[in-house]
This record gives sequence, C-alpha cells and structure tokens, in this order.
Amino acid sequence: MKAVALTRYLPTYHPESLIDMKLPTPTPGPRDLLVRVEAIAVNPVDTKVRAPKDKIEPEPRILGWDAAGTVVGVGSEVSLFQVGDAVYYAGDLTRQGCNSEFQVVDERIVGHKPKSLTPGGAAALPLTAITAWECLFDRMMVKMPPQPEYRQTILIIGGAGGVGSIAIQLAAKVAGLHVIATASRPESTAWCREFGAHEVVNHHQNLVSQVQALGHEFVNYVLILNDTEQHAAAAMQLVAPQGAICSIVETTKPLDIAPLKNKSARFCWEMMFTRSMYKTDDMIQQHYLLNEVAKLVDQGVLRTTVNQTLQPINAANVRQAHVQLEAGHTIGKIVLEGF
Repeated sequence: MKAVALTRYLPTYHPESLIDMKLPTPTPGPRDLLVRVEAIAVNPVDTKVRAPKDKIEPEPRILGWDAAGTVVGVGSEVSLFQVGDAVYYAGDLTRQGCNSEFQVVDERIVGHKPKSLTPGGAAALPLTAITAWECLFDRMMVKMPPQPEYRQTILIIGGAGGVGSIAIQLAAKVAGLHVIATASRPESTAWCREFGAHEVVNHHQNLVSQVQALGHEFVNYVLILNDTEQHAAAAMQLVAPQGAICSIVETTKPLDIAPLKNKSARFCWEMMFTRSMYKTDDMIQQHYLLNEVAKLVDQGVLRTTVNQTLQPINAANVRQAHVQLEAGHTIGKIVLEGF
C-alpha cells in the first residue's frame, strides 16, 4: 500500500521529514477494522510527534490521526461494523496512523460517517469533535439539554482553530451556552462568528478587561485551546464560583491553581487519546460520541470545519500542511483527499 511515513524526526524543510513509501497492508486484530482511507486531516499533534528529536525508528512510522474511509475487512470479534460501512475516526496515538491507503483501527473508537458529508468533510471532524465534546461534557460536565432559564457562559480561547471551530458549535447549538470566543485577526474573528460565537475578544489583549467590558464579571466555563501558561491567570480570574476550566495545551512548568480554591472551581486536562492509550473500560464511548456527532451533522445542527483541501495524499502535501500548522495561523482544518 501507499503510505506517508518517517524513520527520522526532522524539520519540515528536510526532504526526508516525511517520505512516500510502499508498505505491507496491515492485518486487523480481533476488535479491529481494516479501513480503506479516502481522506485525512492534519492536526497539531502530527507536528508535535514529528518534531525533531534524536531518535531513529527501526520500522517506518505512519503519522495521522483523522480519517474517513470504507471498511474492507473486520476482525473476528467485531460487532459494530461490517464490510462496506463508511466510517470516520481519529485513531490511536500508540498505533500506526492514517496517512496510508489502508489502516487498522479498533472499532470502539470509530463512528459511522455522516451521510451528508464527503469523506473530506468527515475527515475534518473526528479528533476535534472528540476533543471538544470530552472537554465540554466529560471534563467540565456541561449539562445537556440546554436550560434556557439559566443560560451559562463559556470563554473559548483559540476559537478559530480546529477544536475551537467545533467547540463553538457544540457549546452554542448543543449545550445552549452563551459563547465568547477569542481571535486576533479579522478573518479569524469572522470565522468564529460564522460558526456561532456570540461575542469575540482578542487573546493578544487583556482578556479580563475585555470580557468584563462585555458585561460578564465571570464566565461559567473556560476552554483553553492556546497557550495555557499565557492564559491560565486570566482564566482563573474570570471563571465563576463553582465553574470549570479545561485545557488541551501542555505546559512547561507546574500551574499554580491556588486561586481556584475559594471559588471551589475545577481545573482539568483533556487528551482525546486517553481512552485508547490506556484501553479504558469506557473506550467505546468514543464510538457513541462520533455517531452522535454524525447525527447532529446530518440534522444540520453541526457543520464540517474544512477550510482547505489538498490533493492527493502524498508526502509533499502532508509536509505542506505541517508547515502551515507550524506557522500558527491556520483557521479551521486542512484536509487531504485521495491517494
């Protein structure tokens, strides 16, 4: 099969940072699906894993954790899917990724693809939708369905990125929250509003004064999708008593969360690979989650967050997507289609 892989961890300008290869088609394990990959999306996790380091892989490593395709084989214990099903998923950080013609993936972290989307439109969603959903409903315990008599507010720091684009939609359209997003450019501000943000502030300026100038002394929830160390103090000042902060961005030093004590407020982390990495008992929740997202897409509640499509899936185009993500100005998702 065709694949985009690496054996050394190199900067993107190096021609061997990502290489076109021919590799054997994998064989599914008992709970695995064998998927013919039709579209992929690129995420910051791809660039972090590929980042330069002194390590050489004994066998080619395939990156990529967002895909849509068709099931072409199933393991002996598979019960959720059958050959011919259209699927989408983010995969497992501890296994080979989706930048290949075929991939094996545990059925418990796979969903049925939204019927109304092309493979490219679907591939943009899994990693970010799982992340945003788990942040809101599993980590911060936002309540569903909406409670109009007591409308709560969320501040989403980094609203125009991949996770932010779907988090705005889930928060506003599914949870019924009042959404304040952050963006720093006219085009990213417009993107946030297009996807459902009620108000937008600039994360390069004082967040506390901006949010309070909008009439919000506190916000019930803060979702940090950009530079936790820079924004943690503002988040802790703005979060409401008994509120919650969730971040997906790692830090280089410990955070002082003592300011949250008197508020009885929570700080929590989200990593969407936790369930697959640790094979948690509730791993199948990601299957149900993706099916629910697909239903909401097909009902017109949620929309795909694709902002750029590259063809075909090859090393040059994947490398181009990595360069754009590393520049830090990407709006929405970059998708690649077809081998």
